Amino acid sequence: MQGRIIRGIGGFYYVLSGTTLWTCRARGLFRRNGTRPLVGDYVTISVTDEEKKEANVVAVSPRTNALVRPEVANADQAMVFFALKSPDMDTVLLDRFLVTMAWQNLPVIICFNKKDISDPSEAAYWKKLYEDCGYTVRLLSAREGTGVDDVRELLQGKTTVAAGPSGAGKSTFANCMQQELHMETGEISAKLRRGKNTTRRAELLMIGPDSFLCDTPGFTALDLPAMEPEELQGCFPEFAPYEKMCRFTQCSHISEPDCGVKQAVEEGRIGRERYSHYCLFYDEVREMKKRRY
Repeated sequence: MQGRIIRGIGGFYYVLSGTTLWTCRARGLFRRNGTRPLVGDYVTISVTDEEKKEANVVAVSPRTNALVRPEVANADQAMVFFALKSPDMDTVLLDRFLVTMAWQNLPVIICFNKKDISDPSEAAYWKKLYEDCGYTVRLLSAREGTGVDDVRELLQGKTTVAAGPSGAGKSTFANCMQQELHMETGEISAKLRRGKNTTRRAELLMIGPDSFLCDTPGFTALDLPAMEPEELQGCFPEFAPYEKMCRFTQCSHISEPDCGVKQAVEEGRIGRERYSHYCLFYDEVREMKKRRY
């Protein structure tokens, strides 16, 4: 029988096959191979108890990708979820998330939540700043339900990883996504969530036909990936049009003269705050490399 892992905890894997949720163990061969199934994996299961809906995971299908943080397989895109107010915007943390997702080659949607309690001009500022960088940006209020349908359209037919800091409203948004979904999701949700609203581990929530939202634990800090310093500039998409104007082909955009990126910053074509974060991250990645060697 084929299915998909929507949650894993304590050695158990919850596999959704059709509208039936199976409680599964992984066969010993995974431990012997030094591998383990991940949330989001498409798997083959062997039924051990039909009445209790218990089975074993016997095979994992090839993955299109496997993210490091959060640990999720076969994701199509990421949704970075930040509050405009309460808590206040932390753009350093936001850009850390964007770099992390870019390094894992995931397209990103930025959702700025709590627009109902934020200053409209401030919300418009952040939206334009990141749209000018090339990102898809949406403003919404998950609590009031405004803007939710606009985001829903972007998630249809895809597996979307939702990431962001604690208190941003990801779980409230996830609940909005599931409210109108009919099938056996009530029974599934009761079995998985046990009435708890705070996400403590990654899990896939069905939000429509072939549509899943991976609700992940909230982060208040995030380490950058173990990348090479020269890889970082590729995680800032607004740099690309100006890199061809650099004197040096291997320009780091830090200390070199005649740098097209630095000139664009001075002329206001690249956000100064974004560039300052790039410099901060560049030093951080370089120090991480030194520690590795």
